[in-house]
Amino acid sequence: MNKNALIECVPNFSEGVDLGIIKQITDQIELVDGVILLDVDPGKATNRTVVTFVGHPDAVIEAAFLAIKKAAELIDMSKHKGEHPRMGATDVCPLIPVSGVTMEETVLYAQKLGKHVGEELEIPVYLYESAQPNESRNNLSVIRAGEYEGFFDKIKLPEWKPDFGPAQFNAKCGATVIGARDFLIAYNVNLNTKSVRLANSVAFDVREAGRVKREGDAVTGKVLKDADGNDLRIPGTLKAVKAIGWFIEEYNVAQISMNLTNYKTTSVHQAFDEVCRSAQSRGLRVTGSELVGLIPLSAMLDAGKYYLQKQNRSIGVSERELVHIAVKSLGLDELVPFDPEKKIIEYKLRHAENGRLIRMDLRAFADETASESPAPGGGSISAYVGSLGAALGTMVANLSAGKRGWEDKISLFSDFAAQGQHAKDLLLILVDEDTNAFNKIMNAFGLPKSNDEEKKLRTQAIEDATKYACDIPYRIMETAYGILPMLAAMVEQGNPNSVTDAGVGVLCVKTAVRGAYFNVLVNAQGLKDRAFAEDIKSRAKQILDKNHTDADALIAKVEAAIM
Repeated sequence: MNKNALIECVPNFSEGVDLGIIKQITDQIELVDGVILLDVDPGKATNRTVVTFVGHPDAVIEAAFLAIKKAAELIDMSKHKGEHPRMGATDVCPLIPVSGVTMEETVLYAQKLGKHVGEELEIPVYLYESAQPNESRNNLSVIRAGEYEGFFDKIKLPEWKPDFGPAQFNAKCGATVIGARDFLIAYNVNLNTKSVRLANSVAFDVREAGRVKREGDAVTGKVLKDADGNDLRIPGTLKAVKAIGWFIEEYNVAQISMNLTNYKTTSVHQAFDEVCRSAQSRGLRVTGSELVGLIPLSAMLDAGKYYLQKQNRSIGVSERELVHIAVKSLGLDELVPFDPEKKIIEYKLRHAENGRLIRMDLRAFADETASESPAPGGGSISAYVGSLGAALGTMVANLSAGKRGWEDKISLFSDFAAQGQHAKDLLLILVDEDTNAFNKIMNAFGLPKSNDEEKKLRTQAIEDATKYACDIPYRIMETAYGILPMLAAMVEQGNPNSVTDAGVGVLCVKTAVRGAYFNVLVNAQGLKDRAFAEDIKSRAKQILDKNHTDADALIAKVEAAIM
């Protein structure tokens, strides 16, 4: 397994009111090295807290075990009341592969955690989703049916013997469901009603399982059966969606509470719009929505692009603007303020890291560059200058998309703007990565060399780090040069009032490519692998030559246009 493997763990604890208890549980998670606590989201009406943390798989399951243990000590399920279905102090504990780890490997970690909890804590444990080999009991709602109150009898049935732990229900801490699954988005949509009946009607309209088919009246009619005696169902409109309706006293509204089990099959914006359609058909209105836990950045960006396209506007706006459009379009800030830095998983991970140059303001970045530290240096500056070239081209594309009389060209310029945004964001990442590459070399030189084995490892580490330090500026060259076709289109086809802006973008790209080329050459000098060194130098020189030729031709066109 990749030593940098990351899995996410999202345990749900049956306590959402006593913040002291929640803090004691999350303190256990933060005791474990290699784990980052990303989010703690308590809900008073549901009396439930969703916690999110990530780390190396071994560290994650250690932290999860300690949290489950502490929850069992502090939460008394015999006194628990809440809107959300539940069966234990730690009601559910899913593991989700993030990077460098397969679902199959994540399943093994879930099973290892389940065994540890069952045997050491004597808590009945049920596996679910991918971790459960028995398909008849891998669905969370099926396992949890009957909830806490019904499990005293359910656990005695042979078919409901726990996967781990005693086949006897623990009145104080209940049972726990542990599994491995893909990323799930917990998402609630708010209605302008207090009626749970109406909310459930909408939920049944949209959820994949739909509703049971009845004879005559859709509510009171006799349930129809198939030849095997199973309920006939009318499927809902959304795949990979589970939903129920409930009333949230805290907000004094009814909600459609949804789990999007595969947001790539049904996106957040598709779910929102479908609930809006169903609600309107029943005389209701959607007033906003609420995210429980974290959401992937891609889901927010997709929503932002979707709503911009509905407005016939360019999608080539900044990442920040796309997120803002998504928040406002989905009404994610209706009930409580929505802070992207706390709710988007990539942003939370980003803030857990230290020293990111692209998080500095302009003055701080300039001051850092001017300091006595050798990094950031020419490579990082080249990447940043390239990002400014991409930003200027993107600006011209967006201005062109919004130009009166050019409405038939919106799609064309929107696509160019999106290309520019993508290149700009990648180059901003490379600003930091070039400095990281320098630090890798310095760290390799700092390795011990007291014996032959250590010297051998140190030499290889220096070689590997130096190759990486060649690759990063080469990627800067590739990415920056790749912007020129977009800039060429802006010079030749874009809003003529902004031709000089596109021209300055070309100059930025020309500088970025040559600056990064310097870094490829200087870092390649120190390589022992001369074949690698000569190859990357040759490829870099080809980009440099093409870049100069193409950039100079565009600069001549800009000068001709303004002479």
